Amino acid sequence: MIATDAVGVGGVDTVIRSGALAAYGFKEGHIPGSEVAGTVTAVGDGVDASWIGGRVWAFTGTGGGYVEQALAPVEEIVPLPVNLSAVDAVTLGSSGVVAHFGLRHAHFAPGETVLVRGAAGSIGIMAVQLAAHGGAAAVAVTTSSAERGEQLRRLGATHVLDRSGGGEEPVPAGYDVIIDVVAGEDMPSFFDRLNPNGRMVAVGAVAGQPPADFGTKIMAAFQKSMSFAAFSAATVTGSDRRAVRSEQFAAASRGEIETVVHEVLPLDAAVLAHQKMDAGEVFGRIVLTP
Repeated sequence: MIATDAVGVGGVDTVIRSGALAAYGFKEGHIPGSEVAGTVTAVGDGVDASWIGGRVWAFTGTGGGYVEQALAPVEEIVPLPVNLSAVDAVTLGSSGVVAHFGLRHAHFAPGETVLVRGAAGSIGIMAVQLAAHGGAAAVAVTTSSAERGEQLRRLGATHVLDRSGGGEEPVPAGYDVIIDVVAGEDMPSFFDRLNPNGRMVAVGAVAGQPPADFGTKIMAAFQKSMSFAAFSAATVTGSDRRAVRSEQFAAASRGEIETVVHEVLPLDAAVLAHQKMDAGEVFGRIVLTP
């Protein structure tokens, strides 16, 4: 049992709430929220009692986080550094892991060019920082406004594009890696921007599913040897996820990774948080606090 100090509002929460994933068993009455941070107040049978009183980040699964007292498997709990706030922890916890392993899934290497599609959310922001820190030759981003573009430049972006991938400034001729948080109807058009042997990895689908025939774009450019993959952190071992989270929490506590908090709202303002997400107003992460 964890007394929550902060609850992250993720894109998946809004997708589940919309009913788009009803086929997966999400129905009316579902409690959203997949990550929380707070203090352990009780443990289950067979769990080391030394957890009690500790400050932790926890993954609650596909829901159950928008509460004052949350439950999480001990395997999904990570201790927090003393100087990392609960708000920062839920801004980084899931997003950082998805960005890290998404780039690894794309076989990103130093010196390559990277495009982050949908860079204004918490996953995109982390992907920009990790690609820049990892030695990318260029980190381009798509976003909805010049203001957000400037914020992303400060975080490591070298080129700012509009949502369609266009813009007025010179951009790389192509990209070795595209990290796509958006998906949706426009996703296939970004295959045209991949270099030979380029890799696109979808780490989210905030705009919904791509067209059913999206793969024909890849086959039409057969001689470029491009590839596409979807990535979910669920395919990463728990021990690997915990190790990366611990490293990233430590890095954030040292100021080496920046968390971007759009707004902190009270827990009973969850509806407002989702309205802001749906309206595209959010840069970074909205956090709820009891």
